[in-house]
Amino acid sequence: MPRPDALPPLREALALGVLHGPAELLPISSSGHIALIPWLLDWRYSELDPELRKSFEVALHAGTAAALLITLREEVADTVVAMSAHRLMLIALSFAPPAVVGYTLERPIERHLGTPPTIAAGLIAGSLVMALADRRPQTRTTEDAGFRDALWLGVAQACALIPGVSRNGATLAAARLRGFTRADANRLSRHVALPVIAGATVLKTVRLRRRGLPPGTGLPFAAGAGASFASTLGSTWLIRQVERDRSLLPYALYRLALAAAVLARMGKRRRSAG
Repeated sequence: MPRPDALPPLREALALGVLHGPAELLPISSSGHIALIPWLLDWRYSELDPELRKSFEVALHAGTAAALLITLREEVADTVVAMSAHRLMLIALSFAPPAVVGYTLERPIERHLGTPPTIAAGLIAGSLVMALADRRPQTRTTEDAGFRDALWLGVAQACALIPGVSRNGATLAAARLRGFTRADANRLSRHVALPVIAGATVLKTVRLRRRGLPPGTGLPFAAGAGASFASTLGSTWLIRQVERDRSLLPYALYRLALAAAVLARMGKRRRSAG
């Protein structure tokens, strides 16, 4: 039986589950928030074994994915019914880059690009691209989407494997840079994201089953997944908020503010150590 201080605290597991739902639905990076908020608040979660934290994040993603499938079931059903060879190829092309990069580089990315300074860099870089994309003309609809658009969305999702970038933010920015209207950019972002979220959850779950969970982690993992499921269901109105004719600039500014908080905290710690 592992020591209690080697397990995710229940209250922190619940809080992170509640945070994960809205953070996944908004273009602000759920993975970045799950890593940064405990670090900024000096929670014990940030000091846990990295492999245990990654396993816990699988539970959070599973809860969010299940809630999204329920919430978007009508949209998913409509998409499946209207599926054609062309649309299937578009989804496959958008899925290929993140699948290849995730399968081959997941461990190096987690090991080297999941630290507070690299996450802050991802937040800043994503903010700049989002602000640029927000200024592009918006004239295209989902019916205009072609193979080149699908590849751009796939590359965006591959870039979003870097914590702090945000899959939602990257795909929204890519679609808007390609000239899609805000509503259609959101629709494309959801359609290409669901297969990636489901695929990543399945891959990580298989790896988690092979590795197994330490004894005593069942309750905090279940609590985190349940809270993530509930918070996603309760936050789906955010999808419509982003989808309306709204700018990405507020989200970009929020991301910059969070990155600034991280850099300020790093500077304070450096001065204290010196």
